[in-house]
Formats: sequence, C-alpha cells, structure tokens
Amino acid sequence: MKLHSSSPNQHYQTVTAYDDKGVEINAQRHEHSLIVMPEVPPRPWPVTRFEDLTAEHFALIEQDQPDVVILGTGERQRFVHPKLTAALAARRVGVESMDSQAACRTYNILMQEGRKVTLALIISPAGAA
Repeated sequence: MKLHSSSPNQHYQTVTAYDDKGVEINAQRHEHSLIVMPEVPPRPWPVTRFEDLTAEHFALIEQDQPDVVILGTGERQRFVHPKLTAALAARRVGVESMDSQAACRTYNILMQEGRKVTLALIISPAGAA
C-alpha cells in the first residue's frame, strides 16, 4: 500500500509504502527489520522473528531515548512480555504493539505531530517462519 503525505518533508523519515515483504522509508525500499525515527536515517534491527525478541533488542531502542515506541509485529498484532520492555517502562516510555501496517500508519501520524517516536518494525526474510 502506498502512503502519501499531504506535504512530504524529506527531512523526516516517513513511511511512504509497505507490503508483506518490506517497507519504504522516503521511497527507499527495506526488506529487513529496522528502527525508524523521524530525524535519523533508518537502521537495521537484528530481529528476524517475533519469537526471537530479547531485552537486548529493546535496549538498542532505549539508547535513543524515545517517548513512545511503536512495535510492528508482522501480519498480526502480538504482544511482548513485559520483562523485555522493562527498561523502557522504567523510563515511562510506552511500547505499543500492533500489526505492521497499523504501526506504519501510527508512526507517520505521531511523527507528523512532532512526537519523539520510534518505529521498531519486524520484517521476516522470505521463507522465515
């Protein structure tokens, strides 16, 4: 699905499209899990499956000191165990889990509102379960 902003601002990292195999950030295709923040280029996130998430994966996000984390869990919404996000919760950072399409849309809205939001998107490689 293509997403179009009413006033595209290339200074911010915006989700411009997504499908089952990847996502476009500012029209650049990514087919691996990644962390997206409004003011820095997207970076790879070493997660290939939801089941493999660890507290260390969330520690990478916590270093950026976001106010809220939107976790895209793939085709369906799944919830992480609170022990994995304990460091974020201790800093009063909300972690919202949703399917990846909803996560992309929510990230764009929060980013456009000027929120310090991080999109953590799990994209499984082709053939991965």
